[in-house]
Amino acid sequence: MSRVLEPLIVGKVIGEVIDNFNPTVKMTVTYGSNKQVFNSLEFLPSAVVSKPRVEVQGCDMRSFFTLVMTDPDVPGPSDPYLRENLHWMVTDIPGTTDASLFGNELVMYESPKPYIGIHRFVFVLFKQKSRQVVRPPSSRDYFSTRRFAADNDLGLPVAAVYFNAQRETAARRR
Repeated sequence: MSRVLEPLIVGKVIGEVIDNFNPTVKMTVTYGSNKQVFNSLEFLPSAVVSKPRVEVQGCDMRSFFTLVMTDPDVPGPSDPYLRENLHWMVTDIPGTTDASLFGNELVMYESPKPYIGIHRFVFVLFKQKSRQVVRPPSSRDYFSTRRFAADNDLGLPVAAVYFNAQRETAARRR
């Protein structure tokens, strides 16, 4: 089992959000100036208010990518009947660039605000076949990463990473 995929399997991202895939590019997600996202790392919601910097590496400038960020644990991880909630979508991201600066933001960034339990916030990167029309969903609620990929002919992901967050109490903000 690949060391890259193992945390995605243990965290049930592979299985509940996406199918098993072969990572072919490197995606780095960073909040602020130095808070890099690693699988299962916990972030305070106050630390992820602004959209992150997302860098795609290991490909050429002729490649284009679609990035999706979702929360599969809505309203709470013990009964996620609203699964998934779409937090961000960017398409036509040129290879080797920053998705937060380049690309077409179809769904504006919505900062994580979990209310019940520990939520996973998943970034999934798909390689587009070319510059293609990607249709945004009509709603952020009841989003399905798998269905979205199938409807837009994106295939399997090429990279994925997730972090955890839970409701922030006044004592945790200090």
